[in-house]
Amino acid sequence: MPRVPLGILLLLALILPGAGRAEDAITVAVASNFSATAAALAQEFSADTGISVRAATGSTGKLYAQILNGAPYDVFLAADAARPDMLVHAGFASSPFTYAIGALVLWSVDESLRDRDCRDVLQQGDYRRLALANPMTAPYGAAAKDFLVGAGLWETARGQAVFGENIAQTLQFVATGNATFGLVARSQLLVAGLPPPSCCWPVPASAHGKLEQQAVLLSDRAGARLFVTFLQSEAAREVIRNHGYEVPD
Repeated sequence: MPRVPLGILLLLALILPGAGRAEDAITVAVASNFSATAAALAQEFSADTGISVRAATGSTGKLYAQILNGAPYDVFLAADAARPDMLVHAGFASSPFTYAIGALVLWSVDESLRDRDCRDVLQQGDYRRLALANPMTAPYGAAAKDFLVGAGLWETARGQAVFGENIAQTLQFVATGNATFGLVARSQLLVAGLPPPSCCWPVPASAHGKLEQQAVLLSDRAGARLFVTFLQSEAAREVIRNHGYEVPD
């Protein structure tokens, strides 16, 4: 993956037709788990190029469906590699690349779990509700189900599960006490203002499908092309790492 210095980006901003104009604001469809990171990236990109970024957030599956139905997004930051690949093969997108690799965490703020082993509580089924994102539309939900099935816990868990429309709603279920604990994105736990955890357990990456998050270009607008280039720069990779993700080599 090429590393693009910000100086080159600024040069591109000058030479790409219309790239620096205010009307060249772009709209980026962003998977819910990546919303805070996308906001930080958008701020840095706009400061360096003068191009504003509007974000539309939601589950990867719902954003994918919106794109198929003509939603006017310029770039799609998915939480998986499958939907971008399908968009490319359907002729809706181009230039797919991995921009982040996520991780799954079992997390709780329930005081009854204070100083207990989250994984052990899950194994015993000694909880009221387990929150996870909808496995049909949210890649982090699919990863959570992978883990539960592989651990032999799915049959018990689904009877006590509450499903978030996306991973952001899943975190909300746990943070507000509507679920004993949940399977959420590690990156979400770095957001300021969350209550301190009562227990936390990182789910091994080997226990679920790889959370490889890919981006695709959906339009030929100069600002969109420039944003995709920026996402592959070392400056953007550093922002992504600082928000709890790994980045590809």
